[in-house]
Amino acid sequence: MKQERTYPRFTITHKAQLSCETGHPWIYDTEILDADEHENGGIVDVFSTRGRYVGTGVVSDRSKIRVRLLTRNASDTLDQAFWERRVRYAWNYRKTVMGPDVNACRVIFGEADQFPGLTVDRFENVLVTQTLSIGMEKLKPVLFPLLLKVLREDGQAVDGIYERNDVGIRRLEGMEEGKGWYGPALESTRLILSENGVRYHVDFESGQKTGFFLDQKYNRRAAAGLAAGRRVLDCFTHTGSFALNAAAAGAQHVTAVDISADAVAMAAENARLNGLQDRMDFRCENVFDLLPSIQGKPYDFIILDPPAFTKSRSATENAVRGYKEINRRAMKLLPRGGYLATCSCSHFMTDALFRGMLVSAAADAGISLRQIEARQQAPDHPILWNVPETDYLKFYLFQVI
Repeated sequence: MKQERTYPRFTITHKAQLSCETGHPWIYDTEILDADEHENGGIVDVFSTRGRYVGTGVVSDRSKIRVRLLTRNASDTLDQAFWERRVRYAWNYRKTVMGPDVNACRVIFGEADQFPGLTVDRFENVLVTQTLSIGMEKLKPVLFPLLLKVLREDGQAVDGIYERNDVGIRRLEGMEEGKGWYGPALESTRLILSENGVRYHVDFESGQKTGFFLDQKYNRRAAAGLAAGRRVLDCFTHTGSFALNAAAAGAQHVTAVDISADAVAMAAENARLNGLQDRMDFRCENVFDLLPSIQGKPYDFIILDPPAFTKSRSATENAVRGYKEINRRAMKLLPRGGYLATCSCSHFMTDALFRGMLVSAAADAGISLRQIEARQQAPDHPILWNVPETDYLKFYLFQVI
């Protein structure tokens, strides 16, 4: 018997239907042909122009992404049991791919886990969340208790949830910005996190994004494998993660650079926490100014981990120029046989664009690149091949010859 649908009905274009049927969960405002009366942030059913069921999702009246699909199964009932299954599925995946590293991992990665617009990071005993869609915002009273329940039932010590909703994109969804504890507050918004054997002070109230970048976890380990005995320059160090991994792996000396004085102070504090301060120094400088000022070839390993130079397709051309400038400068500074780690965390800077930029930079620098490894984000940030937006981090290790 055909199930009776109770959610408001949206009719979409044929183009949108094809996109959904190949697995992409987004339907844009221009692709809506007709819509029943509905609640902003509520659940709606999506149909083709021929009345064929396409999926069920959450609607956002103020976003260009008008509907984010949650399921394409008409038999799904979006009740608490449905969401508990989703949370358990996400957590079991992390346990499988991260093993003992689940103490510090991304538990929910938005669309990749079918929680569109929701990020949940675990830092030891705290979950730090960021909610960027109004649909997930309205589901928080269901989802957040389930997160605690599922992890605690699995024997994980999780004591609280902290929200980092201090991002402007929330206003585009008609939500207020803010940050604070969801439910009972813990005494501190700082903790010590252990990753790859390195310890970090993490400030999840004031640090960037949710407080710490987990996606480079295994890339830091890969870079550290080249660091023993080398003189390392870590550019855009943030709180020192690549630099600390290199120093802990036996680098002769590591210089860590960032434009943020607060980040540099935290990186120096992390060095002291790990007893590595005698083999490290920290500089608060603009990398674009620093690289041209360096004389000779004082480093034989340079790490480039810049922030995203573009967050839109229209700015990609300028971003390519920025990436090329720092990579060309780094390549020229390295001696023959030196090593380069370089990456981009922008989805719009595709792998093809990034590789093309590196080829051009190497030609201008008069060197050749011997590839050691090509890597991506850690598997707790899974990539869905039918959702290219989840594929964002490019990471390469080279020897300069």
